Amino acid sequence: MDDAETPVAASSSPPSRDRFAPLWEPPPTSRRGRPPRVSRDQVVDAAVAIADADGLDAVSMRTVARSLDVGAMTLYSHVPGRDELVDAMVDRAYADLALPDADLSWRPALEQYAHGYWSLLRDHPWLLDLNTWRLPLAPHVFDAEEAAYRILLDTGLSGTRVVETVRIVNNTVAGFARAAAAEDADARAHGTDYASYWEASTDFWEHLFDPARYPSMTRLWSVGAFDSSSMPFDLHISGLLDTLELLIDRAQADGPAHIPTYEECMTHYDDRVADELHPPQP
Repeated sequence: MDDAETPVAASSSPPSRDRFAPLWEPPPTSRRGRPPRVSRDQVVDAAVAIADADGLDAVSMRTVARSLDVGAMTLYSHVPGRDELVDAMVDRAYADLALPDADLSWRPALEQYAHGYWSLLRDHPWLLDLNTWRLPLAPHVFDAEEAAYRILLDTGLSGTRVVETVRIVNNTVAGFARAAAAEDADARAHGTDYASYWEASTDFWEHLFDPARYPSMTRLWSVGAFDSSSMPFDLHISGLLDTLELLIDRAQADGPAHIPTYEECMTHYDDRVADELHPPQP
């Protein structure tokens, strides 16, 4: 397999069983021949370390092999190619996500989940380069989704609104993380941190800014709305949670939506799966 091709963030091909099964099933142990020089976990950890340091584009079978001091062909006994390696990297990164306590009420649990996701993206910013609509079918990714849905499942929101709300929270957190990553990149490139950048713009505010042209900004400035110098590096979602609280209160007042219990779902689970996978022909 040629390792010189331009790396891509992830494959757009539909996932086959050969691609996702290794994420769920432990690799078979061979008792024949020499023991492998490196393990699959070592390969994945090395790839994650490269991506954390230099970005996802820096990860290739060759760079990972070089970091482990083995030949590239050694890696192919653990992962068939780069796409499968990236899948395993995502699963490994998501294993670091601190999931909220199941006993917490929805608001502190959702805030805890959001901060955990924020920390995940700050520790592994290369995750922001992936298409979140096509994350790998991986156990730790599913663990994160399960925890997020569980938080809102019995709040009275409809099933559709639960899924939409989790997506909104994820996208909000990712937006903050993406801005923070961009600020990190600018600070490295120009040697100027966030506070120093804005401190150096005093002349603009004194001589060029026109309060009459920007009255809304002026009014917000007058009450200190722009005073947080650490804004790119803090996660602020209290306003989002306040809005969600209003939606939940209204849903409960109107009559909470009924989402079947797990036991109710399982009574027809096999039939439902069969219908989804093999819909009746007209």
